[in-house]
Amino acid sequence: MTRPEHSRINQFVQLYSILMCQLVVSVAFIVFFVYCKPVHEFLEKNVALFIVSLVMSCVLIFILPCCENLRRKYPHNVILLSLLTLCKGFALGSAASRYDAHAVFMVTGITTGVVLAITLFSFQTKFDFTMKGGTLFVVFIVLLLFGFLTIFFHNKILILVYASGGAFLVSLYLVYDTQIMMGDGKQYSLSPEEYIFAALNLYLDIINLFLFILRIIAAARD
Repeated sequence: MTRPEHSRINQFVQLYSILMCQLVVSVAFIVFFVYCKPVHEFLEKNVALFIVSLVMSCVLIFILPCCENLRRKYPHNVILLSLLTLCKGFALGSAASRYDAHAVFMVTGITTGVVLAITLFSFQTKFDFTMKGGTLFVVFIVLLLFGFLTIFFHNKILILVYASGGAFLVSLYLVYDTQIMMGDGKQYSLSPEEYIFAALNLYLDIINLFLFILRIIAAARD
């Protein structure tokens, strides 16, 4: 095995170890908030905690991509990513606690299956999704504008279309971010030093996919 190949394997192991830790923390928040009734009641009375965790998540999501020195400097990058995971996990658990426990459990299983399938597809396909970043961004803007309509027009069909479109777009972004992390002859790739940034992107893709699927299931049950 050549040195570049060995380095790339080490990068994969490091990246997916971090990602797995993030997902375990997030799932722990979800399970605790959904199945612990006193916590659920406490969250309903203290909505401000959800808002604070959401704001802190947005701030950290802005800091990590924009501050290259912090993003690449150990242990600052790990600390910031850990804080983001805790804030995002709290916000995610708070959001999931508003839904039926069975639905949340089902969505978790669906998301796991979809992520595994997409990851395997990203590794074996010869199609280079890293060239489609501009197209994905344009679709994201269109979906964002469409999302504003769901705020003013509470229609079940509209919400289902929006959530389905969001889940599909996030799935494409998961392929895109996985291939950028892989490199392997693709047009665009991340430096091995950007393992924190890669973990952040994959983590956000999976979390957003979970939320969109949860919204689809909830809308379909209404």
